[in-house]
Amino acid sequence: MTTKDTMISTPELAIQGVSQPQIGRYFERLNAGDFQGTSALFAPEGQLHPPFEEPVVGTEAIAAYLEAEARGMKLSPVKGSMKTLENGDREFSIRGSVQTPLFIVNVGWLFVLNPEGEILSVTVKLLASLEELVNLRRS
Repeated sequence: MTTKDTMISTPELAIQGVSQPQIGRYFERLNAGDFQGTSALFAPEGQLHPPFEEPVVGTEAIAAYLEAEARGMKLSPVKGSMKTLENGDREFSIRGSVQTPLFIVNVGWLFVLNPEGEILSVTVKLLASLEELVNLRRS
């Protein structure tokens, strides 16, 4: 099932096709540098899957990881879709970009939320071509 014509909209955030408040809070808190608040959106056993790294498991570990790795990042989600999984969890696929102090890269986020609205996992995928990634490394 895909949700259409719904949107999260705050003064600084609008994600076409996604109306789940927890998703909006994730991006808002992360952009504000509120890493404890971001990690509090996860279920106790929640997982963050950063690109090219092992999963970070648990709210305390997620907060510490974000504190070390996400400073100065500006996440700009643009559009997404949702489907309900067989077990009742919901999966949100979102596309956008991330601006770091050094570069901007296109990113995809895959969120899985339980029926209570807690984030079970967030998988972050870089959507850059190999050539773009190599050029980033050289910069």
